[in-house]
Formats: sequence, C-alpha cells, structure tokens
Amino acid sequence: MPRKAATSLHHRAIENLGQRIVDGSLPEGHVMLAEQLETELNVSRSVIREAVRVLQSSGLVETIKRVGIRVLPASFWNPFDPLVIRWRLASAGRGAQLRSLAELRTAVEPIAAELAAANAPEQLKQELLDTADELLAVGKSGDAAAALSLDIRFHALMLAASGNPMFARLADQVAETLSGRTSHGLMPEQIGSQALHLHVDVAQAIWNGDYQAARTASESIMRQVLHELSPSLADQPRSFGQN
Repeated sequence: MPRKAATSLHHRAIENLGQRIVDGSLPEGHVMLAEQLETELNVSRSVIREAVRVLQSSGLVETIKRVGIRVLPASFWNPFDPLVIRWRLASAGRGAQLRSLAELRTAVEPIAAELAAANAPEQLKQELLDTADELLAVGKSGDAAAALSLDIRFHALMLAASGNPMFARLADQVAETLSGRTSHGLMPEQIGSQALHLHVDVAQAIWNGDYQAARTASESIMRQVLHELSPSLADQPRSFGQN
C-alpha cells in the first residue's frame, strides 16, 4: 500500500475513534476488539495498532491483554492534547472546552507578553511586529482564512518570545482553539478593528520593551475573547476533577 494511502487510513481511524470516544458514542468502559475495528473501519491490523497507540498517548484508551481496547474515563484524557481539544470542540462539550482554553490563555498570554517585552531578542520582536501589521491589513481586507493563519502565527510567536518553553508549547492548543472557533462559527465573520489594533499594540509594546503596556494590551485581547464567547459559555458545567 502506498505510504500516502496508509497515512490517510491511519488518520481516518484515529479521527473516527477519537471523536466517537469524546462525544460519548463509545462510552467509558466500552471494550473494543482489534479484529472488530478492522472490519468496521475496513483497515488493516497495523492501521488499528497505530491508531490505538495514538489514542493511548492521549489517554483515551488502554489495552488489556486478553480483554481488548477499553475506553478510559474523561479524567484520564490529556486536556492539553491538540487532538482531544479538537474533538471536544466538535462535541456537545464545546462550550466548556472553549471556556477552559480561554481561561488558560487569559492566565498565560498577558504574562507571556510581559516576558517577551523584557526578554525577547530584537529579531523575534521584529517578526512579531511585522505579523501584527500584516494581520491588521489582512483583517481589514476581510480575508478570513489569511487572518486566521496570521492570528495563529502571532500568538505562537508571542508565546515563543516569552523565552519560557512551557508557554511556547501552548501554541498548538491556541491554534486548535482559534481554528475550532472559526470552523464551528464561533468567531466574528470579520475581526473587529479594535482587536486588530490591540494585536499591534501588544507587538509595539514588546518592541519598545514596555512590559506593562504589553501585558495590558494582551489582557484586553483576552477580555474581548471572553466577551465574544459568553453566549457559548452560559450554563456550561465545570469539571472539578483532573480535567
């Protein structure tokens, strides 16, 4: 089988099983057999084996000798895994997932902006400023796809510019959030002028080394995000376990 076809089958199996586990179609404690999945998904044993390995790494399943592949409780799932985030955004728990991510970003990104202003090298500051300026121009033009790509890049650069590798690793989670909001119709059709200018304000403050202004502008972005999401967050239950 060509490598591209095998990769496609592998991806399809992961997406099929992962989404069904997260949306509850395959509930906690459900046991699957590899041979049954082969037939159901019309793929080879090796594809199932690789798909299960990915799902295990995300904390969704465990394999038990002479029993099968068992679905684990949500408390075992890795809440930072971009795949888990994507599947949750496509499920009935979308609002709660968005709130969790927005609150995480609100706690981290203003501090990241402050650290970037204090510590980032000039080349990275320039790249961030250029990206913000391009986002402003593209956002005003109404090119939603290009604006999304630039918005994802801006936040990834800012997290990296903090000099904190743990902050930088959150870039994938932020990307899934922004992409998910867009694909599920939870992003404004066009980025507002205020939000576009706030991104420039953050980048300019970082360029100037003004850590207080950088933090304030980033906090303003996140307050706006929470305001935009508020209709989706109403009556969403909170989890007081691991996730």
